[in-house]
Amino acid sequence: MARKDEAAGGFPGPMSAARFLRRHWQKRPLLVRGAFPGFADPLGVKEVLDLAASPDAESRVVRRAGRYWSLEHGPFPRAALARHPRRDWTVLVQDTNHFSRRAERLLERFSFVPRARVDDLMVSYAVPGGTVGPHVDSYDVFLVQGKGRRRWQVSRQSDLGFVPGLDLKILARFEPEAEWVLEPGDMLYLPPEVAHYGIAETECLTWSVGFRAPSDQELAAGFLDYLGERLELEGRYADPGLAPARAPGRIPPELLAHVARTVSRVRASRADALEFAGRFLTEPKAHVWFTPPARPLSRARLAAAAARRGLVLDARARLLYAGRRFFLNGEAVQVTAACAGWLRKLADSRNLVSTAGAPAAFLDLAHEWHARGFLRLGEAGSNP
Repeated sequence: MARKDEAAGGFPGPMSAARFLRRHWQKRPLLVRGAFPGFADPLGVKEVLDLAASPDAESRVVRRAGRYWSLEHGPFPRAALARHPRRDWTVLVQDTNHFSRRAERLLERFSFVPRARVDDLMVSYAVPGGTVGPHVDSYDVFLVQGKGRRRWQVSRQSDLGFVPGLDLKILARFEPEAEWVLEPGDMLYLPPEVAHYGIAETECLTWSVGFRAPSDQELAAGFLDYLGERLELEGRYADPGLAPARAPGRIPPELLAHVARTVSRVRASRADALEFAGRFLTEPKAHVWFTPPARPLSRARLAAAAARRGLVLDARARLLYAGRRFFLNGEAVQVTAACAGWLRKLADSRNLVSTAGAPAAFLDLAHEWHARGFLRLGEAGSNP
């Protein structure tokens, strides 16, 4: 039987989500022993290595040999992974929640944090001695230990300089302040910029819940691109009565003044910021694509089946809302007031147990998303 906090999507462990967010979120590390009692890995070692060999997944291999480090990007043929030594290497696979319903459910355990902040569930498979070195992340992370044991050292040090000349951002100096060995079901939370160093003591799997934390530079650059695609400024520079140039290489003051006036005409409203944020935060990653069903159901059959079985967002789909505005996979969604409540439920829970009583406008939208591979029927009952 699921624990009350598990069923409700609360914070894993004895602490409430509210207390964790108040005392630890973006403030201090937290170790939770037995956060997931009887924890079972969403994917086994073979399944993780199969993903690392797949062109559909984003994977990396990090190897250490004394003071030397190497980084390779996948996919990796299984035969190549089998030739690796018995020590000192690790495989990392991103977005495991895109490939496994069990991984997706584990990620859902962290829904006490807004989904706009959640990135993915990464897995690290390591042989003894496997590590990615001492490093810092610019985002919050929960590390859930699966199979095996991994030793973690953490430090709040201010010296965050990297070893020069490496593809990996490994700290040049690392002075641990605390150390723990995590076993299956244990969880370690780390705020941004906390240095940490994990080393596998045995063959192990570690599940990493990462969060999106775009820099202000990324947001500003993205917003300017967004505005640039939508600007419609009339006018063009002209200089009738131009006198002969005495210094041809100098930019004319009149041209500079025109540029300044034109730029000053660019205005961004709060509505522009909301529209950009919704599109930016739901934009799928570059390697993500959706596969429409080979034989999409008709609207009538989908509506009948969804009333019995419900609807579920595809694991790769990102649906968010702000007020009356909805966004799916980088696109704004125009909805009627009648179906807004249904969409909010779908965005909050990522599934609807039943669509009985849903308005026609919502069913029209659901049929379109089903045909595009964004939405599928739930698992209850038999196939229609």
